[in-house]
Amino acid sequence: MSSTLDKNDIANKIDKASSLDKLEELRIYYLGKKGLLTSEMKSLSLLSVEEKKEKGQKLNILKKFLDNELLKKKNIIENIAIDEKIKSEKIDVTLPSRNFFTGKIHPISQSIYKIIDIFASMGFSVESGPDIETDFNNFTALNIPSHHPAREMQDTFYIGGESNEEDRVLRTHTSPVQVRSMLDSKPPIRIIVPGRTYRSDSDATHTPMFHQIEGLLIDETSTMAHLKGCLIDFLKEFFEIDDLQYRFRPSYFPFTEPSAEMDIAFTKKNNVINIGEGNEWLEILGCGMVNPRVLENCNIDSNKYQGFAFGMGIERLSMLKYGITDMRGFFDCDFRWINHYGFSPLDFSSSSGI
Repeated sequence: MSSTLDKNDIANKIDKASSLDKLEELRIYYLGKKGLLTSEMKSLSLLSVEEKKEKGQKLNILKKFLDNELLKKKNIIENIAIDEKIKSEKIDVTLPSRNFFTGKIHPISQSIYKIIDIFASMGFSVESGPDIETDFNNFTALNIPSHHPAREMQDTFYIGGESNEEDRVLRTHTSPVQVRSMLDSKPPIRIIVPGRTYRSDSDATHTPMFHQIEGLLIDETSTMAHLKGCLIDFLKEFFEIDDLQYRFRPSYFPFTEPSAEMDIAFTKKNNVINIGEGNEWLEILGCGMVNPRVLENCNIDSNKYQGFAFGMGIERLSMLKYGITDMRGFFDCDFRWINHYGFSPLDFSSSSGI
């Protein structure tokens, strides 16, 4: 066997290799197609069987030794390179931080805060309830029995359950919270109920999930005149229009009697609606005196107590106040949209006294 294939000589040369390139040259020198060890392997065919067996074993041992030495040296060189890289690469903590922009309040949230602020000044408190309601709270207690045509006015999401259970629905209005409040407390009651509601409808002015706010006042002396004054003051404050033109029209709701709808005047120019004055009218909310049947369903003596209720869509109020033309934008999660229509938390806090 050639002296150049001596283990000590091989180990010495591998140990002196200073880079992966040098190590690769040694590998090719010994194990390449024309390498020394490869040539020795090829020469085995010229030997006798006994010589082939003896020399073949030695060459296999040498090849294994060579592979191990090359691998150990490769690991050493790579570790040295990593250590050098760690030492040379450092984080400069003095670099400027990323820009983080202040978030915006969503127009729906802004409207809810404003509405609560106005009605709180009138002595109303805020109540809330579950989105999934019983059929009784959502319909029956509000004078809408199973055969009543008023149920067909709303496309309801029904939630399946056991056959022996009462039907449950995604609430179609926030009125069930009024029912819960009347069942759980005694008059006088003066509450508003903002929250999510659900109906199977979707277009530029309707979405399957939307927001409503309803109000309820129960005592011994409140009248339709009190209801009208409350709503007129609210709309003037919300839209910031002192000479707001409005009107009340007779209407029908199963849970109020008498019932009315309130309209505000508007003009439309260049596809932009300007509210407050004009010759055209826009429905803004529904209201009325609480139907005595609703009071009795909630265990309140209708001979002693009376009151009024009202309800309005927060999306509609927001669209009119902030000039938003498509209701679906409220739910698109488009940061460009919220950046345009959103409100600074600092602006709201300073203006509302929070």
